[in-house]
Amino acid sequence: MNDLTGFDFNPRTRIVFGAGAAERLGELARELGLKKVLLVSDPGVAAAGHVDAGRKSLDAAKISVAVFDKVIENPTTREVDACVEAAKKAGIDGIVGLGGGSSMDTAKGCNFLLTNGGKMQDYWGIGKAAKPMLPLIAVPTTAGTGSECQSFALIADADSHQKMACGDVKAAAAVAVLDPKLTLSQPPQVTACTGIDAVAHALETAVTTRRTELSWLYSREAFTLTLEALPQVLRDPSDLDARGRMLLGAAYAGTAVENSMLGAAHSAANPLTARFGVVHGRAVGLMLPLVVRFNSKEPPARMTYAELAALAGLLRRKDHPDTAIGALVERLDWLLNFASIPSALSDCGVSRDAIPALAKEAAGQWTAKFNPRRVDESDFAELYEAAFHKRGEGDGGLGPPDRRTEAAPAEGLAG
Repeated sequence: MNDLTGFDFNPRTRIVFGAGAAERLGELARELGLKKVLLVSDPGVAAAGHVDAGRKSLDAAKISVAVFDKVIENPTTREVDACVEAAKKAGIDGIVGLGGGSSMDTAKGCNFLLTNGGKMQDYWGIGKAAKPMLPLIAVPTTAGTGSECQSFALIADADSHQKMACGDVKAAAAVAVLDPKLTLSQPPQVTACTGIDAVAHALETAVTTRRTELSWLYSREAFTLTLEALPQVLRDPSDLDARGRMLLGAAYAGTAVENSMLGAAHSAANPLTARFGVVHGRAVGLMLPLVVRFNSKEPPARMTYAELAALAGLLRRKDHPDTAIGALVERLDWLLNFASIPSALSDCGVSRDAIPALAKEAAGQWTAKFNPRRVDESDFAELYEAAFHKRGEGDGGLGPPDRRTEAAPAEGLAG
């Protein structure tokens, strides 16, 4: 176990969970004193009927509703600007983000600009909003990003395609409504990709350099929930209990991200999405087992992975940590295959000659500096190179070689 790390935890988001919880949207908005809201969503969520249902609940509470349903996957500054124009036209006093992470990111981005002015680039980083923001209600329809429990908006620059993490405590949702019924409408591949993202959030937050005892609590609960629930959801998409466990797991993982950040798997995934359009969950899933192997050369990370493997029932707590890493990677590989996540970068249309540019961009990602093991451009190049092998081929799943040190002798787990 790592040394105890201090933390300052101030929960900013009320969480309302349960089947049918979304029916309380109007009631919750009224409790916040809202009279006129902008409901931010995307065409797919609207087609599934969720926007109409949300409007009906708000109408019943006598709250005026304007709708912006033009959110796209991986939203850019262009979509945020359009959302702001819709908000200004409607004269709103609150925002509802209804949909996946992209809808919630767009809603948060709109909140930044509507209340503080300027452009999204002005808020790249942390704590750059000087003025209060409008109350936000986040209603996820996917179990993945955990954006409902985070104060960050992830917005891409429309010109450079650089993803900007814009964070401020004032941007956090006042209320997160977790209704597993809303996730029943997800297409199978959306369920798979967002679910893998949630698993990755749990694993990465567990080992970052900013991990605390509090974030660790959320990470491990998120990991055990999602690792068990995701296969069941993929087997039986109508299983509402499993859907609920995935939704809770994603929210817990999002809370962990808020308190401990992410690592190299997300740093490596973002350039794949920006350059080749690889869906985020697929990109993270492809890189995750390799990053786990890479990080396991660092003894504290290896011990944490071993503890997670034990908590998930993949081995006994007294087993050797090296055995645990193998069991954990094997389960991740199985889960990725079961979720139909491509097995190699070549399956996603990624060209091998792009590795130098990808590695440079990955090394410049903000999350890379929180990885438990120092990771530089050459490390990312080796990770990408390894990702061109099918899972289990080439290096036997061991990931790129350690160029600097041999793995330290592993200690046995206590208990």
